[in-house]
Amino acid sequence: MYQTIIFDLDGTLLNTLEDLKDSTNYALSSCELPERTLEEVRTFVGNGVHRLIERAVPEGTKATQIQKVFDVFRAHYLAHCQDKTRPYDGIEEILQYLKEHGFRVAIVSNKSDIAVKELAAHYFNGYIDIAVGEKEGVRRKPAPDTVLEVLRLLETDASEALYVGDSEVDWETAKNAEIDCVAVTWGFRSAEELEKLHPKYLITNPEELIPIVLKIDS
Repeated sequence: MYQTIIFDLDGTLLNTLEDLKDSTNYALSSCELPERTLEEVRTFVGNGVHRLIERAVPEGTKATQIQKVFDVFRAHYLAHCQDKTRPYDGIEEILQYLKEHGFRVAIVSNKSDIAVKELAAHYFNGYIDIAVGEKEGVRRKPAPDTVLEVLRLLETDASEALYVGDSEVDWETAKNAEIDCVAVTWGFRSAEELEKLHPKYLITNPEELIPIVLKIDS
C-alpha cells in the first residue's frame, strides 16, 4: 500500500482556470494585446505563470513587453486569485478519507512556495502535511525537486509514494522522480491527451483514487 499521496494543485485539487483566464486577459487588454479564450488559456497552463504569459502574448512579442504584461498579470492575480477558484467536486472528501486512513498527504506546485502554502492552508487546512512550491534550490516541475523535497521532509521512499496530477508536466515530474503516477481527467487536459502518455493509472473522478491507494486492483 502507498504511504504518501502527492497532489498537483492547479487542475487537480483546485479549479483555478477562470481566475487565471481573467487575470491573463486583464493584463493583455491593459497592454493593448488581444485576449484569449478559456480553452486557449487551458492549453497554456502547467509550467508556471510566467510561461503562461509567454504563451498568451502574440508570437514575436518583445521580451520587455512580455515582462510588462506579466507584471500587470501578477498584480491582478494576487488580488483576484480566489474570485472563482474552488476545489473540484469530491476533492475535500478524498482528502478527508486519506487523512482518516493514515496516509500522508502533500501538495507540489509550480507556484511560489509561499503561495502554495497559503492556498493549502486556506482551502485544505488539516488535510495537508506538506506543501512545496518553487523556491531557491527547488526547481519547478517537471524537474523532480518539489517531489523529492516532499519525500525528504516526510522521510518517505519513492516506492511508497504516489503522484496525482492532470497534465503532461505532472506525468513527466512523476517519471523524473521515479514514482507512480495517477492522471486525472477533470483538470486542464483532456482524457485523450492524457491517454497518449500511458500513465500507470487514469481516473475520471476523485473516488477512483481509493482502490488505487489501497492497491486493491493489484
